[in-house]
Amino acid sequence: MLTLDDPSLTQDGFTLALSGEVAAGDRVAVLGPSGSGKSTLLSLIAGFDWPDTGRVLWEGRDISRAPVADRPVSILFQDGNLFPHLTVFDNVALGLRPDLRLAREERAQVEESLAQVGLGGYGPRRPGGLSGGEQARVALARMLLRDRPLALLDEPFAALDPGLKTDMLAQVAELAADRGLTLLMACHDLRDAERLCNRLWLLDAGQKVLDVATEGLRAAPPERIRPWL
Repeated sequence: MLTLDDPSLTQDGFTLALSGEVAAGDRVAVLGPSGSGKSTLLSLIAGFDWPDTGRVLWEGRDISRAPVADRPVSILFQDGNLFPHLTVFDNVALGLRPDLRLAREERAQVEESLAQVGLGGYGPRRPGGLSGGEQARVALARMLLRDRPLALLDEPFAALDPGLKTDMLAQVAELAADRGLTLLMACHDLRDAERLCNRLWLLDAGQKVLDVATEGLRAAPPERIRPWL
């Protein structure tokens, strides 16, 4: 379980301050306007920022000031964060060994991760020769290869066309269910939240103002959700 025990972080005049719990296997969409604190929240959980007060806990262990590498977290960014000079295989392998010195078993793991996202045989290619959707799948394969129980998605498919985005969200949902991942996804689209997540947190000005199930949300939306329909 992920527990946010009243963490507060102030940066450049903006303060994020909220509490909440995410049970193992839950998939939570973090919705809100630009500047509401979505990315700041993910950064706090990932360890790129530390709270001024309060704590971030994983399974009861305080990880508020733990190094990024020591946290149970994998992250998928909007731009994929791929290295253009490396092959697809090496970009994925970075999730396993940053020095790229892989044993035979580890190389097999990379190939398996690529196959899981439908990119079997793509290893020798480079990111510049791939479509946007294929690049997103490479980044997803790398995240999965890290095999961390908590996945953070920062609008990773926002730049994709609607059909491809729907396909990617469905694939992430299937893989998350297969692996029992706990997941938080920052997004701007209520439909994306419904496709992938079972819960929704709505942020406004650094505060969590709503915590609801996504099932049936658009059919009977709370007042605060109506601007997102």
